[in-house]
Amino acid sequence: MSAFRYIRDLLLWHKYRYVLGVIFLLCVDILQLVMPKILGNATDSLEGGTLTRAKLAEFAVIIALIAIGIATFRFLFRYALYGASRSIELSFRNRFYAHLQRLSSNYFNTHKTGDLMAHATNDMNNVTMATGQGVIFAIDCLMIPIAALIMMLITAGWRLTAACFAPLLLLAITVLFFMKIMESTVTKQQEAFSNLTETARENFSGIRVVKSFVQEQKEIEKFRAVNKINKEANLRFTRLMSMMFPSVMLISSLSFIIALWYGGIMVIEGSLTLGDFVAFNSYLGLLIWPITALGWVANIFQRGSVSLERINKIMDERPEISDRKSSNYQADEFGPNKSAAYNEKRIESKIGAGIEGRIESPATSKILGRIEFRNLSFTYPGSANPVLKNISITVESGKTLAIVGRTGTGKTTLINLIPRLLSVPAGTLLIDGTDINDIPLSLLRGSIGCVPQDTFLFSDTIGNNIDFYRDFSMDEVENASRIARLYDNIMEFPGQFDTIVGERGVTLSGGQKQRVAIARAVLGSPSILILDDCLSAVDAKTEESILGDLKKLMKQRTSIIVSHRISAVKDADEIIVLDDGQIIERGTHTSLLELGGYYHSLHTRQLLADEIERAD
Repeated sequence: MSAFRYIRDLLLWHKYRYVLGVIFLLCVDILQLVMPKILGNATDSLEGGTLTRAKLAEFAVIIALIAIGIATFRFLFRYALYGASRSIELSFRNRFYAHLQRLSSNYFNTHKTGDLMAHATNDMNNVTMATGQGVIFAIDCLMIPIAALIMMLITAGWRLTAACFAPLLLLAITVLFFMKIMESTVTKQQEAFSNLTETARENFSGIRVVKSFVQEQKEIEKFRAVNKINKEANLRFTRLMSMMFPSVMLISSLSFIIALWYGGIMVIEGSLTLGDFVAFNSYLGLLIWPITALGWVANIFQRGSVSLERINKIMDERPEISDRKSSNYQADEFGPNKSAAYNEKRIESKIGAGIEGRIESPATSKILGRIEFRNLSFTYPGSANPVLKNISITVESGKTLAIVGRTGTGKTTLINLIPRLLSVPAGTLLIDGTDINDIPLSLLRGSIGCVPQDTFLFSDTIGNNIDFYRDFSMDEVENASRIARLYDNIMEFPGQFDTIVGERGVTLSGGQKQRVAIARAVLGSPSILILDDCLSAVDAKTEESILGDLKKLMKQRTSIIVSHRISAVKDADEIIVLDDGQIIERGTHTSLLELGGYYHSLHTRQLLADEIERAD
């Protein structure tokens, strides 16, 4: 499989800019080849005594014009080639980011965020260097030696040229040797940088926990250890480069020694003019630089190649959960078989929208909310023990199901199957009578309002965190905040709905963050509402108020509530008790109390706790 499979179309899309840039670069090279000839002619005129003031002025004007031409064409080729590489970087980074958005949630559970950040930044920069600076140096290293060699043959003949060129063959072999051993070093260097990024990111995200447990010194020591590994990886690479460049310069200096000695003899004998000797040495200088730069070119392309492979490995990943392909559905993927223009338009329209693709369901175009679990069992990948066992229950549209049970009994796993955050076994979960796997993800998830246990807020305004860029009106946002009993708190803030919350909502209390998440979920009146222990951080009075407003909302949609508090679930149409992944009790609040099992025991403990709290 081609290493350029995810970037080939972008390279082709910018091929005319590359061609134009190469033409300008060749113009620079040609003018550089003319300069030594002018200097040689001036030297011969000086030696022959024919150099007049007028002729000297003529030489000076020609050299000045050549210098201006070189500067102009150098600007043009750099603008064309570097501009193309930056455009490719923009498109490729957007493509990479869009691909990450399409991957399933479980991918991010098994891959470090810092590593992914290193791919999106450092690795992308290395690819950009290869497609920009690398291309420039590669063309120079290819074209100038050929042209300079031809001019050396014309100027001084094959004997002097062959004698000076011999050490350069050894130079090429030396560079190839260093290139071979450089690959593994560059790979380790990139991995060390990724680990360093991840360590720093994790520490910054958890800095409050670190300070709470007074573990600053331990974190500093951990960072030092990772940083030392990064330093050693970079030092290995530096040692290689430090060995390569002196070796290259030493070998290339042999060519100048031969040119000075053998060429000087030819000048003394009269078989070579002094002007041709000067021109020959100038051409030799032009020849040596590109060959010397082979090491730098090798470094750029080696880094770019390793980075591209690291990115390709992620781009090859396919979502564990995606829409099924059917006769009336055409996959909307970004990839190497699509044109650059097509891909870029799709990227722009997809980011932040229905990332996994939009299709019209063959069974339904609007979800009503009837949920049916049919003998559902679920096991996490890599685990031998099922988390859920033989779950069978139906929640009619507009009804409320409550789920209680001890921690670790599968409550969150069960509700995560409904928006297909986890892969659902075929035929075990139906929405409105349709297998959930046959419903487009954009339609399914767009019809569900979910408040997870772990409330996540973005570093943005409270209004944007509630609206979540869905373009609801301000009146709808305010109404959702009222339902979540958050409106009065927001109006007390200096910026009200324009108040910026800190990273992950750190400037808000736990209860406020949960209520922002509730407002976000109820906004837009989703057909299915899922509340996963989302009132744990609010007091009992606020919980009662929120539930009172939610009851009116829940009468119009299917609702699933997961909670440890009896007060949050007692009014549900049906309550199930999970234990070890199985339903051990089910019924209404009254019938479960009469049963005298786990639910009755939980209710009794909470009543006792409430009495003790009131007594205090």
